[in-house]
Amino acid sequence: MTHSFYPPQRTLMGPGPSDVSARVLGALARPTIGHLDPKFLQLMDEIKVLLQFAFQTQNALTLPISAPGSAGMEACFVNLVAPGDKVIVCQNGVFGGRMKENVERCGGTAVLVEDPWGEPVSVHKVEAAFDAHPDTAMLAFVHAETSTGVRSDVAALCALATHRGALSIVDAVTSLGGIEVSVDKWGVDAMYSGTQKCLSCVPGMSPITFSERAVERINRRQHKVQSWFLDMQLVMGYWGGASKRAYHHTAPINNLYALHEALVMLEEEGLDAAQARHLHNHRALVAGLEAMGLTMAVAPQFRLPQLNSVLIPQGVDDAALRTALLDEFDLEIGAGLGALAGKTWRIGLMGCASCERNVAYCLTALEAILQRQGAAIMTGRALNAARAVFNAQ
Repeated sequence: MTHSFYPPQRTLMGPGPSDVSARVLGALARPTIGHLDPKFLQLMDEIKVLLQFAFQTQNALTLPISAPGSAGMEACFVNLVAPGDKVIVCQNGVFGGRMKENVERCGGTAVLVEDPWGEPVSVHKVEAAFDAHPDTAMLAFVHAETSTGVRSDVAALCALATHRGALSIVDAVTSLGGIEVSVDKWGVDAMYSGTQKCLSCVPGMSPITFSERAVERINRRQHKVQSWFLDMQLVMGYWGGASKRAYHHTAPINNLYALHEALVMLEEEGLDAAQARHLHNHRALVAGLEAMGLTMAVAPQFRLPQLNSVLIPQGVDDAALRTALLDEFDLEIGAGLGALAGKTWRIGLMGCASCERNVAYCLTALEAILQRQGAAIMTGRALNAARAVFNAQ
């Protein structure tokens, strides 16, 4: 006989999902009501306002897609890219490659601008791509590249796109709630994120926002959006806020309870305070790792505080170490992806998992397993280095 599933209690310090707060888990357990219930429609309106706060935008077309961040990405591309459109796609990690796939599946032409993994998108290279392709319709890039732990300059890239008469599509899956995201100030035209990273919500939804310029382009489309489910003109019939809403799909009711609670918590803490917390815990973790003798994979000015990329010391068995952390400490950290597979670890400090306790726990567990494997590290120093940062707060 099959029995109920009871997952182990893990500490999630990988690239996502992050730990989900008790308040958010409690929200999931509230009674399910109908997706057209007046009380639920009221909740939808509150979620839109809270997402506008999180994105720092007044965009009317701001909502959570009822699917994970990859669907948010696809929603941006299928609604904005028409057959024959030319799109400059920046790739400095795994997820720029996925943008290229979306452009091509929409019938567009992707002009690839590549930068080394571990470095930000080069504004100069993008400018050169616009010079070579003045008929470019859109610029697409990743703000916080989850595969490398690198942050790119959204303000400069979006300003360049606007100056060249192109729309911008920005991946903020790992950004939202952890570092500054300022859609209106930066002039972003379309941005998508995920709920399972710095919002500390359950996976399965993708916050998304479109500027007025982007909405105008959607409304001028000459071809049907290739995805019925992600067609914004249809979705807005349900999420648009009118007194009479058109049925589009049955929303994930309880997941939206959870998202609402996560956004309420972000509003209570404040964006500046949340960003400062992520940065402070990052600095303590880095101090501990470096005191141990480990090396960060990304230059300090480009690092993501919520996603720390660490070079694996020579001779260390990557898979065995991560397995030991999981089996012995119930601690998850992430492996490297793509070109960095087997070369880096990705240590997440996202959402409620970004706390002093987790920094200390990760350093202690990592040092214990590395010492057992005979790695050339300095023991007994990491915690003191991290505590010095915390005590200096």
